[in-house]
Amino acid sequence: MSRFMNILVHVPKRFKSNLSPSLSQIFKNPPAINSELTINGYVKSVRSLKKVAFVDLSDGSTHQNLMCVLKPHQAENLRTGQSLSLRGNWIKSTGKEQAFEFKVLNDNESVKIIGNVPETYPLQKKLHTLQYLRTLPTLRWRTSYLSSILRFRSFVDFKLNEFFQSRDFVKVNPPIITSSDCEGAGELFQIESRNTELGNEPFFGKNAYLTVSTQLHLEVLAASLGNVWTLSPVFRAESSDTNRHLSEFWMLEAEISYVEDLNQLTRFSEDMIKAVLKDLVEDKNFVASNILKSQRSTEDLNEINQKLINRWKNLYNKKWDTISYDKAVKILKDSRKNFRIPVKYEDGLATEHEKWLAGEYFKGPVFVTDYPKDLKPFYMKTNNDLQTVACFDLLVPDVGEIIGGSLREHNLELLKQETNRREMNSEDIQWYISLRENGSVPHGGFGLGLERLICYLSGADNIRDVVPLPRAYQECEA
Repeated sequence: MSRFMNILVHVPKRFKSNLSPSLSQIFKNPPAINSELTINGYVKSVRSLKKVAFVDLSDGSTHQNLMCVLKPHQAENLRTGQSLSLRGNWIKSTGKEQAFEFKVLNDNESVKIIGNVPETYPLQKKLHTLQYLRTLPTLRWRTSYLSSILRFRSFVDFKLNEFFQSRDFVKVNPPIITSSDCEGAGELFQIESRNTELGNEPFFGKNAYLTVSTQLHLEVLAASLGNVWTLSPVFRAESSDTNRHLSEFWMLEAEISYVEDLNQLTRFSEDMIKAVLKDLVEDKNFVASNILKSQRSTEDLNEINQKLINRWKNLYNKKWDTISYDKAVKILKDSRKNFRIPVKYEDGLATEHEKWLAGEYFKGPVFVTDYPKDLKPFYMKTNNDLQTVACFDLLVPDVGEIIGGSLREHNLELLKQETNRREMNSEDIQWYISLRENGSVPHGGFGLGLERLICYLSGADNIRDVVPLPRAYQECEA
């Protein structure tokens, strides 16, 4: 057994990967000076002088381009957007922008055009507006700013995985197709089969939908596995054409067993977000540097970056405030601010109210708790006042709500009373109600809108710029 374990541990370095190294890997672990190697990537720009030509090469793995030095005749047929394979030497740079550069060998075999582009290739060196880039769904990720957003998204995804792994949560994959409306809002995409042999018979024997939340199914799994979480796509048929709405987006949802105090959930949510922020504040692995160097704005770049750094530090170092819904409504009314949507207790908080509370009043994140029960779904645990439920929304400046959570009603009779009060069809959710008949325990959970979090942490203004191929009202390109 020990010999077997020894074989597993001592894997020769040369067997670690048989893939070509990315530019990110090369920059992190530069080869020896004057060593010969092959570099792959696509052209960001070409500059030809009398005796020398320069090509800025990228492969999308890092914000940093590699400057490649060629003879003018080698660059004659090169243009922005082409995919190249270049053979040359890794040398010290004589310029100030980077420590190293790549000198292509002076022969016909050292410059290979792997993929050509037409003369009408739409991405040129000039700065394109984000509005224009949204018309290029398959190409816009080649721009420095938008590619940095997706790398940042990958980083956030990794840190969230790391956080839940460190707390022994089980990551699960609940179904995307459901027969239940978890939120009760009715904003569902119904699924229909094109199989004509079925006639009018529902494919699943009943109406089925794309899920708006995996929460109910997560509760099923939490009843057996304890603490569970998922990061899954969810779907909402909202006809909202705004910069903060998507019809398909990614939701991180967690269900935690044996929690009886709402503060346990709010503290856990705060710890989760701060686990992501820690690396940004400390700039581990240069994640913060990468997103900052790729910022684009007509404003002063240093001012934009400092604003983002201050946002991260404020989130990370500040203890987040908590207020009740009653208190939030009172603060809003007492402000005498002329909101576009009037503040009414029975209507809930509009986005402009949420942004004002977090951005202007608290100047940082704030948990709003204990909403009126009629503003929230049936499954939330009723408080002792019988009028409110044990729930919370996390509000952040400039965005509004990014997390919503609650304690779940685990008492069978109380849950039945609530579904009856709302005149719900209990047959559709009998499978969910029956969980309370089989050793149910106090539990709670929350959902985090991943794209809204990424917008806030990256400084992106439009949610459609932080998801690869956005699906929204009247938009389903590619």
